[in-house]
Amino acid sequence: MQIGNKFVPLQAEIKIRMKYLQNKYVKLVVAGLIILWAVYQFTERNIWNGIALIFLSLVPIFLYFRNEYILLTFLRLRKQDFVGMEKWLGRIKDPKTALIRKQQGYYNYMYGVIYSQKNLTQAEKYFRKALQLGLSMDFDLAMVKLSLAGIMMQKRKKREAQELLSDAKKLDKQKMLTDQIKMLQQQLKKI
Repeated sequence: MQIGNKFVPLQAEIKIRMKYLQNKYVKLVVAGLIILWAVYQFTERNIWNGIALIFLSLVPIFLYFRNEYILLTFLRLRKQDFVGMEKWLGRIKDPKTALIRKQQGYYNYMYGVIYSQKNLTQAEKYFRKALQLGLSMDFDLAMVKLSLAGIMMQKRKKREAQELLSDAKKLDKQKMLTDQIKMLQQQLKKI
C-alpha cells in the first residue's frame, strides 16, 4: 500500500508538468531549438541532415497555429462522436495558455456543439464566447449564429433569433445552410 502512495505525488507532478508542456510558446521554443540544431548541421557540412531538421521544425510551428487536440476534435465531430469530442477537448487543461485566440474560439465552439445536446444554457454561453473570440471561417460563424438562433427560439426570444438568422444567411456564402435557415424561419413564424 505504501508503494502505491509514493506514486500519487509523482502522478500529480506529471499532470502539472503536462499543463506547462501544453503552453503554446513551448512549441515555438522546440521549433527554434530544432532550427538551431539544423544550423549546426549545416556548419558541420551535413547539408541533408540540416534540410531534414528544417522540415522537422515545421511540425511544431504547424501545431502552434493548429492545435492537435482541436484537430482531433474536428475528426470526432465528423463522426458525430460527442463523447470522444469531450474527451479530446478535456485534454486541453488551460485553453488560455495552450491556444491562440482563434483556437480558443473553436474550443468554445466545440463545447457549444457538445452542450447543445445536453444543456442549452451552457451551449449558449459557449457559442457566445466563440463569437466573442472569433472564428476564422465564415461558415463556422454562420453555424454558430444558426445554433444561437435555434437556442433563442427555444427561449422565445423572437427578435434576437431573427437577427441571428439574418446574420447567418449573410455569412453563408456557399448556400450550404439555406435549408436549415428556411426551416428555422418557418418555425419563427409559429412563435
